[in-house]
Amino acid sequence: MRTLLVTFTLSLVIMGCKEQKPTPLTSIFPEGTKGAAKYFTGNAYNTGLVANDTTLTTVVGNVYFEPEARSNWHTHPAGQILIITDGIGYHQIEGQPKQTLKKGDVVKCPSNVRHWHGASPKVGLQQLYIVPNTEKGIVNWMETVTNEVYNQ
Repeated sequence: MRTLLVTFTLSLVIMGCKEQKPTPLTSIFPEGTKGAAKYFTGNAYNTGLVANDTTLTTVVGNVYFEPEARSNWHTHPAGQILIITDGIGYHQIEGQPKQTLKKGDVVKCPSNVRHWHGASPKVGLQQLYIVPNTEKGIVNWMETVTNEVYNQ
């Protein structure tokens, strides 16, 4: 009986020490189009869900960020709402601490405020974005988020 208990305990310890592979993210939308390297570090994929028009004046889409991928600094003239649907990532408003994001989080990015968002180093991030009042503009892209800023 003691040998069986020791064997069982050792097997639990060995199994617990194995590196766990990350669980793939779940998405209900297609992967989409790869974001331009001039706006993203790493691989980010966008799927537009609601196109800009003069009636709704709102753009909605889905972005999947692979691990370590992130947007450049940018602003939205009328703000932006992010809804995290899977994974782990970050959002940072310039001058404020980086915020960790996870499934179920909702982030309101204020109008004309510099910010960035993206995935964590080991787990991707799946997010819906909503950009309202597009008659004011959609996005103003800026410089790359450095590794130093990303890793803080």
